[in-house]
Amino acid sequence: MLSCILRGESRCRAAAQKMWEGRTGLRGKVNTMGKIILTGDRPTGRLHVGHYVGSLRRRVELQDSGEYEKIFIMIADAQALTDNIENPEKVRQNIIEVALDYMSCGLDPAKSTLFIQSQIPELCELTFYYMDLVTVARLQRNPTVKSEIQARNFEASIPVGFFTYPISQAADITAFKADTVPVGDDQLPMIEQTREIVHKFNTVYAPVLVEPTALLPENEACKRLPGTDGKAKMSKSLGNCIYLADTADEVRTKVMSMFTDPLHLQVSDPGHLEGNTVFTYLDAFCKQEHFDRYLPDYGNLEELKAHYQRGGLGDVKVKKFLNNIMQETLEPIRARRKELERDIPAVYQVLKKGSEAAREVATRTLSEVKSAMRIHYFEDEELIRMQAERYEA
Repeated sequence: MLSCILRGESRCRAAAQKMWEGRTGLRGKVNTMGKIILTGDRPTGRLHVGHYVGSLRRRVELQDSGEYEKIFIMIADAQALTDNIENPEKVRQNIIEVALDYMSCGLDPAKSTLFIQSQIPELCELTFYYMDLVTVARLQRNPTVKSEIQARNFEASIPVGFFTYPISQAADITAFKADTVPVGDDQLPMIEQTREIVHKFNTVYAPVLVEPTALLPENEACKRLPGTDGKAKMSKSLGNCIYLADTADEVRTKVMSMFTDPLHLQVSDPGHLEGNTVFTYLDAFCKQEHFDRYLPDYGNLEELKAHYQRGGLGDVKVKKFLNNIMQETLEPIRARRKELERDIPAVYQVLKKGSEAAREVATRTLSEVKSAMRIHYFEDEELIRMQAERYEA
């Protein structure tokens, strides 16, 4: 099969398609199912408002849109262990935190499959097979991997599991034949690498896997919400996060201490929007109806921004407006979480059922992959028959 690559990709694809159809009786497109989403988070801590505007809010909208046949949402504990192997308890304890945040934000187990990555062993096997399709040089060129290695000071000693997590991520996506993966800009190289793996597998073996497409946040401010101190990224260690589970008082304190414009010393001073965390959060959270409820002196956010830029509008007034918006957004999430916390075993039961359902799907994909690779020896009746005839002769 490999030799046909040298004679041209189109001929190779035709041969692979013919072989696949002959062995399985399947024809047509690889993915005969409806649109499928795969997304998830690493359980390294409670989720914050950056997760909410960057992905959670959109997931709920997609879940309720009726446009997708299946939505798989993964708690990526195995991936989290690649850079937390010295502290596995951190990962273990935060699985429930992520699950509570998921469900309190509106992710419904009746509509979305919530599962734990490590409970799907088929993902490990797929990762192993995909490793043969990727070179070390290609992994080293992945911009996301390079930046993550620098952020964790892994330059001198990179854990192999962390280095190869783009391959693991490809296994996660393809196991469920997801054609849509909601991500931020920083994850686009990961999706591209998955597409490369899919393309190479389908070319070398048979057109079994589905090439995914990235789904980016629609709101520019939602792509990467800064920390409350104005830093580019929210971080638990920096103490600049607003968590979904924070109390009303905690949210108020964090909003009122939020970084604004260091040159806006007096109310009369003209203010600047660029790098002003308060206005970045307003871009991400503010809706038109919020002005009617909390700031009727202004018709919309553009009017508020214009007033701030020309001077005469204090930071405290803008922060109070933002606090009202944040409290309105987070209060139903907090209330729902309190209800869920009363029955933790039920939350684990949701994850157990979701993991069982996810494993069924991954098992079918793995079976197709092994069949395409022709390593399904015990089910390959033709191979057994041919070899039996050869030895009988």
